[in-house]
Amino acid sequence: MRILVTGGAGFIGSHLCELLLKQGNEVEVIDDLSTGSLDNISTIQQNPKFKFHLETIINEGFLDHIVRDVDQIYHLAAAVGVSYIIDNPLKSIQINVRGTENVLEAAHKYNKKVLITSTSEIYGKNENVPLSEEMDRVLGSTTKRRWSYSNTKALDEFLALAYHSEKKLPVVIVRLFNTVGPKQTGQYGMVIPRFINQALHDKSITIFGDGEQTRCFCHVNDVVNALSTLMTTPAAEGEIFNIGSTEEISIKKLAELIIKLTNSKSQITYISYDEAYEKHFEDMRRRLPDIGKINKLIGFEYKKNIQEIIKDIIAYYEKK
Repeated sequence: MRILVTGGAGFIGSHLCELLLKQGNEVEVIDDLSTGSLDNISTIQQNPKFKFHLETIINEGFLDHIVRDVDQIYHLAAAVGVSYIIDNPLKSIQINVRGTENVLEAAHKYNKKVLITSTSEIYGKNENVPLSEEMDRVLGSTTKRRWSYSNTKALDEFLALAYHSEKKLPVVIVRLFNTVGPKQTGQYGMVIPRFINQALHDKSITIFGDGEQTRCFCHVNDVVNALSTLMTTPAAEGEIFNIGSTEEISIKKLAELIIKLTNSKSQITYISYDEAYEKHFEDMRRRLPDIGKINKLIGFEYKKNIQEIIKDIIAYYEKK
């Protein structure tokens, strides 16, 4: 097939492109490189079945032209990372809402199947874990910028479900929980690459908050394999799926493990959320996905544990 990946020069998008090419597909990418990088796609740029377009999904005319000639769309283009969203609130909202609406409208015009990538941020401050797809969203005030991301992605989901129910557009929605792996940058607040870079340079590892908050990290290869499988599973259409690991680890223990695995001399220091992000920043103590739904449909199970994930990322940065 010929497949469009929006945001295909990003961390997850570039891994997805590699998988789709290995499967024998032609792949076209639209990316404005706001958070993506040409370095991420350097190993596939010369592939005759791969084409990159330096463009934005805000450009309706260009998007229409590309969508017309593809068979499927993986929509990954979005503002990503807590730091980026807090620093670029208006652009983040425009890309996540207007951009997704443009993708869905073009897909409807030419009747193309779409996968929409959403986020665990959807659940907000709900800590009634594990978090299943039907659970309530618990959000803070609109004066807290981080919650704008949750709301824009929720609107994306509402739009996709509306196109599916009213216009019969084949759509699949996924909520990603802390996807990590080689190529991910710590530039926009992603914790594992930030910690690993600090450890490899024997710099102080900076933890935001008290470090007792827990997260679950899933290797990007497990994630993109799930995306590809869902897109070839008709029963996934019109549904929402959590994708992630259920292996919980505190941020403090994560930092300690990274120091151990890198043989680093780094020490751990703590920074308040107000200092790291913005005044009265709100975070959640736990974020654990219920992955029963995707497991039941396609047999999804994550293959790499946290130690294997960290070793994989360390090897990538040491090679660089």
